[in-house]
Amino acid sequence: MVTPEPLTLYTADGVRIDAGHTPFDGEVCFVLAHGFTCSWRQPALRRIAAALGRHGGVIGLDLRGHGRSGGHSTVGDREVLDVDAAVAAARRRGYERIVTTGFSMGGAVVVRHAALHGGVDAVISVSAPARWYYRGTVPMRRVHWVIERRAGRMAVRLARGTRIAPKGWDPVPEAPHEVAGRIAPVPLLVVHGASDAFFPVEHGQQLYEAASDPKELWIEPSFGHAEVAAAPDLINRMAVWAAKAVSAMPAPPVPTGEPPERRTRD
Repeated sequence: MVTPEPLTLYTADGVRIDAGHTPFDGEVCFVLAHGFTCSWRQPALRRIAAALGRHGGVIGLDLRGHGRSGGHSTVGDREVLDVDAAVAAARRRGYERIVTTGFSMGGAVVVRHAALHGGVDAVISVSAPARWYYRGTVPMRRVHWVIERRAGRMAVRLARGTRIAPKGWDPVPEAPHEVAGRIAPVPLLVVHGASDAFFPVEHGQQLYEAASDPKELWIEPSFGHAEVAAAPDLINRMAVWAAKAVSAMPAPPVPTGEPPERRTRD
């Protein structure tokens, strides 16, 4: 497995983001956003990055409040700025096609980023919630206890190193399904597992129905939830979809001036 080039990024609101870049001699780069309490350095994310890396460059990042990044997690709100910083880093490295790829919370983040900030060429959202405050499964009731209770936030900080903002949302950010229609004409792929223990398939369906064409929905019969359950075949099919999707997009503008600097610190 290739060792990623370390990156230190800074968001528009000044949060330091830890990231890693696996280079690729081509025009496509995948920006990889993890789920709640995860990190790009964990084996499941490294395995996914390696699979995507056969099709393009990869920039994996720790969302704020996670891993070695600074700040506190806002559980899908201001994390759009973290993804935006990684997209900008990919552009500086000369990639012409950026595919944001997110799992669970990260899947909600890449949908919201593409809708609210743009600047990407395709979006893949895997196992994402379509709406906020869902408590219909036991795992999600546990997640809400972690987020909303002081004892829960302390427990997840000690167990997983995840720092959660204590004050919650004010105002409540737009939910993924409320903004998904703004992503077009950028293509969107929604992937959801029929065996997802956190979010039932109705979330994937709601997100897909809210989006505009071009869009696709894959309901995977044996797929569970997010990074840990994602088999190599699924990741490879996602990468192939991305390559086809960006090839159908209009050609990006021809850059002028000097080629972008390739740096390990941004």
